[in-house]
Amino acid sequence: MDGFSVVDYGALAFFVASWLGYHVAVEMLPAGRRSLNKMMDEHRRGWMAQMLRRDMRIIDTTIMASLQNGTAFFASTSLLAVGGALTLLASTDAALTVFADLPFGFVTTRLSWEVKVMGLAVLFVYAFFKFAWSYRLFNYAAILLGAVPMAHAADDPEARAAAARAAAMNVVAGRHFNRGQRAFFFALAYLGWFVSAYLLFATTAAVLWVMWRRQFASDAVEALEAR
Repeated sequence: MDGFSVVDYGALAFFVASWLGYHVAVEMLPAGRRSLNKMMDEHRRGWMAQMLRRDMRIIDTTIMASLQNGTAFFASTSLLAVGGALTLLASTDAALTVFADLPFGFVTTRLSWEVKVMGLAVLFVYAFFKFAWSYRLFNYAAILLGAVPMAHAADDPEARAAAARAAAMNVVAGRHFNRGQRAFFFALAYLGWFVSAYLLFATTAAVLWVMWRRQFASDAVEALEAR
């Protein structure tokens, strides 16, 4: 494709492979069970188990509302980001001039610029769909929470099953929320490509390192593992 070099294709392949590899490592491999997300999934299930034994569930509905509001915020932000990315297409000439004047900028063509901008828009569209679906799933989880029998029936198998369904829906909603945030982080790495393919290598590696450290070696993980 005109305007792209072998280094560009290599950097883009590294970007995609990093995203997919991180997804597999965190969500599919056994090592991912020690990740922050997986440990929080267990606490989501523990939350529903405790909720089952409470008659007053105001605290549970408050937490659920907080999760929904946070997801709605990110969904709205995704739409704004999509609009911003599309706006860049209307100022291609000015943007090409600015990037050409950067000390380490590489000359790019109109076609390659527009392809990169559209790729950025696709990332934010993906993030929006993930956040929007997560918001919907948190709504379902709230409904399932409301369907859980009261505390006097906590030992009933049907009550435990209802709590387990609410927990499972909450876990799925959290998983899609995490995927939306992951798209945001990798979108930041993708911005490096607008300067040069070499910078895309560097920004992708940096984002991958930050995300790995937060999932497996952060103070948040230490807090969950504290006895």
